[in-house]
Amino acid sequence: MKADRIFIQILRAAAGVSLLILAAFFIQMFWSSLPALRAAGMSFFSGTDWDPNQDVFGAGAFIYGTLVSSLLALLIAVPISVATALCLTEIFPAKIAGVISFLVEMLAAIPSVVFGLWGVFVLSPLLRSSVQPFLSERFSWIPLFSGPPLGIGMMSAGVILAIMITPTLTALAREVFLSIPTLQREAAQALGATRWETIWIAVLKNAKSGLWGAIILGWGRALGETMAVTMVIGNRPQISASLFAPAQTLAAVLANEYAEATSDLHLSALSALGFTLLLVSTIIHLGAKFWIRRGRES
Repeated sequence: MKADRIFIQILRAAAGVSLLILAAFFIQMFWSSLPALRAAGMSFFSGTDWDPNQDVFGAGAFIYGTLVSSLLALLIAVPISVATALCLTEIFPAKIAGVISFLVEMLAAIPSVVFGLWGVFVLSPLLRSSVQPFLSERFSWIPLFSGPPLGIGMMSAGVILAIMITPTLTALAREVFLSIPTLQREAAQALGATRWETIWIAVLKNAKSGLWGAIILGWGRALGETMAVTMVIGNRPQISASLFAPAQTLAAVLANEYAEATSDLHLSALSALGFTLLLVSTIIHLGAKFWIRRGRES
């Protein structure tokens, strides 16, 4: 029918506009980044000195802070999210699971600046007075837990990010578990498997690819977080093995310096940071799509 053909063309046009917008983002960010990339070369990504007054720009410390804080968040959030999703789909009654799902999803509705304020006034003092001294006394021989307990730093940023990505990971993991056919659970039970063996054999093993996709999507969410991390990470461009030390991320330095940048080279360097973050996030999301598609096919 003519109406169907028109509707299909409208959908194609809408999809094409989305691709054009994405391409425009990449082209504009890359074009704005060229002066800084030409001036610094590849040392822009490996250098750790960042001094706008001297026109010295190295993004190595920011890339390090972004990767470490997001990976620390995944290390904390993934076990909690997977366990919560398993409880919601396999253990709790439907009514209780619905209430808990609503409460978990409410975390995603909280603005990031509220998380940041909570981190400044509650989390960081708690880490400084209790958690970090405990870790320092018992595990000071490990570089991760060396140095003075400041509260503000990489550990605080990782915990904040973990709390923020937990609703996303839980929701994605829950959808993965629900997509597994009930017949597989019943088959495992018919063969004599216990409830926990059924969860391990019929659910977790079959959900492996989907869970990897959910983890990668959660990682992309953690990489781009700005305000909450900016308020608790300490904003010091340095590379330190200690989780107690202040650091800085790509998104945090953009939030802190873009409004105050005066020279064209400084603005170009900040655009290069934004282009780097955009490129990394895009690669991660494409990787998640690949893992999810692979899981569906298997």
